[in-house]
Amino acid sequence: MVQIRNPELDRNARASASSHGRPVLRRMSEPFTVALPDPFVLYRGGLLHQARIAYESWGRLNAARDNAVLLFTGLSPSAHAAATDSDPAPGWWQRIIGPGLALDTNRHYIVCVNSLGSCFGSTGAASINPATGERYRLDFPEVAVEDIARAGYEAMRALGVEQLDTVIGASLGGMSVVAFATQFPHAARRLISISGSPAASPFAIALRSVQREAILRDPDWQGGQYALDRPPRSGLRVARKLGTITYRSAAEWRQRFGREPIAGNAHPVSAFAPHFAVESYLESQAERFTRIFDANCYLYLSSAMDRFDLAEHGGSYAAALSNVSAKVLVIGVESDMLFAIQEQAAIAEAFANNAAATHFARLPSLEGHDAFLVDIPRFEAEIRRFLA
Repeated sequence: MVQIRNPELDRNARASASSHGRPVLRRMSEPFTVALPDPFVLYRGGLLHQARIAYESWGRLNAARDNAVLLFTGLSPSAHAAATDSDPAPGWWQRIIGPGLALDTNRHYIVCVNSLGSCFGSTGAASINPATGERYRLDFPEVAVEDIARAGYEAMRALGVEQLDTVIGASLGGMSVVAFATQFPHAARRLISISGSPAASPFAIALRSVQREAILRDPDWQGGQYALDRPPRSGLRVARKLGTITYRSAAEWRQRFGREPIAGNAHPVSAFAPHFAVESYLESQAERFTRIFDANCYLYLSSAMDRFDLAEHGGSYAAALSNVSAKVLVIGVESDMLFAIQEQAAIAEAFANNAAATHFARLPSLEGHDAFLVDIPRFEAEIRRFLA
């Protein structure tokens, strides 16, 4: 398995690739990182020096180096999509990745990348700016979905993979797959975009603008210069609660919680204290998120999602994908209020005009936008059938 972790090893790998056509083999404890081209010029201007992408991997790269699968994440996950030897904790797509599963590690070398701009090992606003020795914070340049896609591609090239078997992602990852296709139309034989969008809807933009405002208005945000031990938790907590509400459908909330009160909460401390079980759930989700995610990184990635517009690449969705030759699977969920099913239909229609073959799967999952994390049997079956 090809795995590179630090700048010194990365330079060695590149030297080996230049002289022998493939990187040096390294096996170290995960997570790993790879260096991006330096400088890394960004889609909307600006550039990064010494930028790196964190990744985790499963399976083995074959001798022909043509069985690699690139997996993009949503806004909030790390690259830990499944358990590894060094981190046996279940990942966010544990039941999709593994021997005999849809992303079959017996057949494929699967690499999940943490998005450029995130805070789980990849370069982002929480990283150290090599020019100053301090955290970037708001000195980090604007990042676009196109940059996330290109960083994933360059990470795979650093691992010695030029031609990908499949590129797959959900939510922000689904958008990244589409952005990947516009920039590298022949770099993958198959593309799978799940619960993505060709351009953010007014509803999603409005929601994310309020989420960002909650962070920006938190006194602890301090113009982005917050102390590490005192981040804008209140604002980030509200932002996460708003997002969590839209990740599921109203029907699923009703079925799951109804009007059940919080267990053991017979005497609330005030009239306005949480009373219902759904409120307790939102609070637990928000509290967990604020412990692990950086507020500035959240702002950058949220804004990137709003500004993505596939039509920027040629004037129309179809024109943007006019050179794509891959086989394509687009999956949407009928109950998704955040990335509506019509958005996935538009992606599928744009691909269908150009790609070798396009299949659009409309799933009746109750779980809304989060269905790809919850309704595993339905998604596993669609992905498995497409890759068979």
